[in-house]
Amino acid sequence: MSQVVTERTETGSNFLTGEQLRRFERDGYLLVRGVLDPAESIDPLIAEYEGVLDRLAHDLHQAGEIASTYDHLNFSDRMVRIYQETGRDFASNFDCCLPSRGTAHDTPMWLGPAVFDVLRHDRVLDLVESIIGPEITSNPVQHVRIKPPEHALPEGADHVLVRATNWHQDNAAVDPVADETDMLTVWISLSEATIENGCLRVIPGSHRDALRIHCAPPHVAIPDVLLEVDRITPVPTQPGDVILMTRYTCHDSLPNLSDRCRWSLDLRYNPTGQPSGRPAFPDFVARSRRDPASELRDPEAWARLWYDARARLAAHPDDFIIRWRGTEPVCA
Repeated sequence: MSQVVTERTETGSNFLTGEQLRRFERDGYLLVRGVLDPAESIDPLIAEYEGVLDRLAHDLHQAGEIASTYDHLNFSDRMVRIYQETGRDFASNFDCCLPSRGTAHDTPMWLGPAVFDVLRHDRVLDLVESIIGPEITSNPVQHVRIKPPEHALPEGADHVLVRATNWHQDNAAVDPVADETDMLTVWISLSEATIENGCLRVIPGSHRDALRIHCAPPHVAIPDVLLEVDRITPVPTQPGDVILMTRYTCHDSLPNLSDRCRWSLDLRYNPTGQPSGRPAFPDFVARSRRDPASELRDPEAWARLWYDARARLAAHPDDFIIRWRGTEPVCA
């Protein structure tokens, strides 16, 4: 098993060193510890989501779908109880993105200011600038993953955001128009992520072979025969740690076998002017050294971009290209 590449940031500037950049180029990923301060950036984010869960519980109780609002339970136990009683998950209610298909006028999502603050956080953008340059667009292929204990989930709770993630490369999830886009994945640990509760795993050096065949359905995944399974490396993290990955880095996540939720933000950035891979979704300029006035700094304006996109997609469904059909010989 490969050794996890890790660095700790210093207070202030968060640009990567030459050695860190060489490791990132060699391995296709880099673990950077202590990027975000939990009290400053993560606690407000979790508080937002506690409010989302509280409103969901009261709505479901009022509709007669659950027996109680379960106000006395902690977040994890409350979420599990709601999922068990309804027989389904509510991952979309917490996500900061729309689904790739099937958007309706009332498709839920959460676009709170604490999420936006992390998207534009200077310490995050310093890391991004180190790799893709100073003209940075926030790519709209982004997710919050609040993964409850899998053993407690009902059969109907099968969303990829709440269960273990299959082996994949992030470039596989975008339209081929973005195949040349220098997309960077920024995976932010909002809670402790361990082998027990479903931390990320990577295959160092797997980015050198560009895009691999992914099989589908039910979920897009690289078949094991195309993976260097002897090089699989778990990457445990603490709150505030960041894992940087190229668009071709093979990675997955383990199942959550603990009794508490595992939280993360899965963000992507690309150089401004390059295709995002989801043209129907709103991107925005997160940092521009050339034209700072072009930066989007208003969380309400960001949320409106997504609500407008939802209305357009509900009225005129997007023709997003799913390139994987599962008919390749290796998928048989």
